Amino acid sequence: MHPEIGQEKYFIELINEHQGLIHKVCMMYENDRDARNDLFQEIVLQLWKSFHTFRGDSKITTWMYRIALNTAISGLRKQTRKIQTQDLNDYHLNIAEREPDNPEEDFDKLQWAIRKLSEIDRAMIMMALDEVPYDEIAETMGITQNNVRVRMNRIREKLRKLMNS
Repeated sequence: MHPEIGQEKYFIELINEHQGLIHKVCMMYENDRDARNDLFQEIVLQLWKSFHTFRGDSKITTWMYRIALNTAISGLRKQTRKIQTQDLNDYHLNIAEREPDNPEEDFDKLQWAIRKLSEIDRAMIMMALDEVPYDEIAETMGITQNNVRVRMNRIREKLRKLMNS
């Protein structure tokens, strides 16, 4: 790969350069700060374990997205196998009678709506929001570009409905 730099040093440089991508995946799949930190560490570990397999056939960010999303989704599936309970007192039942007129509230509502999507839809919209081209999304997800376009239209419609409910 880059023998003059050394594999470990090159890997660390890649992680430092693209850590925002990993943080975005963590934000999409974990609400709790400690859980996000754990997921970040798990993703970096999986990237390191798979680093020797990267041949440069795709962009490094496409490869990183693929590993990060697979790690996050498989971790989420393990969590859902456990019985989850939550006390009703943990929920805020304050329902606003007006539409949010604050961009921060809009952003929070968008994040809430994205979390309501399926794991795959969440991954696709996250990449689209990150301005990843459809051909890279298709490669990362293992589907055709046309399928990406169709699914993105459906995802946008789901988000519209969730945001207006």
